[in-house]
Amino acid sequence: MNPAEMQIWSLVALPLLVFVARVLDVSLGTVRIVLLYRGARRLAPLIGFLEMLVWLVAVGQVVQHLDRPLHYLAFAAGFATGTWVGLRIDEKLALGLVAVEIISPSDASDLVAELRDEGFGVTTVAARGLKGRVRLIITVIRRRDYRRLARLVERIHGDAFVTVSDVRAASRGYFQPAVASFRPWLELTGKK
Repeated sequence: MNPAEMQIWSLVALPLLVFVARVLDVSLGTVRIVLLYRGARRLAPLIGFLEMLVWLVAVGQVVQHLDRPLHYLAFAAGFATGTWVGLRIDEKLALGLVAVEIISPSDASDLVAELRDEGFGVTTVAARGLKGRVRLIITVIRRRDYRRLARLVERIHGDAFVTVSDVRAASRGYFQPAVASFRPWLELTGKK
């Protein structure tokens, strides 16, 4: 490389490399933490290994060019962007389970029937709220199925109160069968 190309590389390409490396390593870190939380203990160490390799590249470039503030900005901007990207990846993967509680102020038999027709396992309880009798509907579902369930609830009982909580683990009960194409992913994450 001639001196002009070296100057461009140092001023533009290296900060860009630092930015991209940070986006990648922080995204991987976010996914690794989510996988650990969701119990995927086999895949998380592999992601952690890649995360640290990429991080070393980014830090190495910043340390080699301590006189270049653009590298610092690229490092920080990559961290912020990587956090955002990691959260988007988590949303797309939608791993794990959630417990959904639906409190309906009116008869919910039509909602319960529709949820069961859609393959959701549902438990109902007669309860008492501030203004009288209510129906409590409880289900534990795969996180990726939540939007479909929420659309059903909104369509059938738009006045229902809904809460959603992460579930660390569940045993027994009824879950829709996993799609066959997810089998290798489930094996990698340690799920059966």
